[in-house]
Amino acid sequence: MSQNAPLKYRRVLLKLSGEILAGPKGYGIDWEVLAKLVKEICSVHKLGVELGIVIGGGNIFRGVQGGTRGLDRASGDYMGMLATIINALALQDALEQAGLETRVMSAIEMHEIAEPYIRRRATHHLEKGRVIIFAGGTGNPFFTTDTAAALRAMEINADVLLKGTRVDAVYDMDPLKNKQAKPFQVLSFMDVLKKGLRIMDAAAVSLCMENDLPIIVFNIGIEGNLSGLVTGRILGTLVCSEEALTTGGQG
Repeated sequence: MSQNAPLKYRRVLLKLSGEILAGPKGYGIDWEVLAKLVKEICSVHKLGVELGIVIGGGNIFRGVQGGTRGLDRASGDYMGMLATIINALALQDALEQAGLETRVMSAIEMHEIAEPYIRRRATHHLEKGRVIIFAGGTGNPFFTTDTAAALRAMEINADVLLKGTRVDAVYDMDPLKNKQAKPFQVLSFMDVLKKGLRIMDAAAVSLCMENDLPIIVFNIGIEGNLSGLVTGRILGTLVCSEEALTTGGQG
C-alpha cells in the first residue's frame, strides 16, 4: 500500500486484548503472533497514522478470574494492571526493534520503566510520530481495559476506536458454536447495549456513545486489515450513533 494513500482516520486508538498475544497456546506471549502484530502496526505508521494502543493483560492474569477463587476483586484488578505493563513492555521492545519510536505511558506510576500518563504529553508524543502504548488500564480497580481504551481515545481526540480481535466481525451468536450465526456490518451503540453483544463492556460502549466515538471490531490477525481500515476499506463491524447510521455508516 502506498505511503501516500489517503487516510480516513488520522489518529487512532487500537485496543488489543491480552489473549491475542497468547496465540493458540492460550497463555503468555506468542512471539510469532507479536511479530505479526508489529508488522501490521508498522504498516499503518508508515501511512502517517498517529497511533495509540491499549493492551489488556488476560494472557497473564485476569482480575475477574481471581475473584472466582476468593481473591479480593480490587487486588485481582491491580494484578491485572501489572500484567498489562508486562505486555506493553514486550510490545514496545518489538516495535523499537522494528525501527519505531515508542513510549509506554502507565496509569500506575513506575518511573523506571514507563512514563506516567499525562494527556498533554501523550498528545505531544503522537504529534511527534511516536507510537504510544497505554498500560495499567485506568489505574483504578473495577474498570476494564475496554473502558481504558474508550477513555484514552477520547482524551487524545482519536477519530476512531479500533478493537482488534480474532474474529472478523460481531455476530448475532457465537459463530464457533453455531454455523447459522450472522455477522453485522453496522450496529448502533444502543443495539449493542440492548442486545447484550459482548464486543466491549457496557461502560466502554456507553462512554463512546456519549462522546460519539465510532468503534470498529475487526480481525487483526489478517494481514492488511489494519491498514485497510485506516484508508477507508469496509471491514468488520462498525458501531456508531443512530444519526451516523442514517447518513451512510462506513460508506
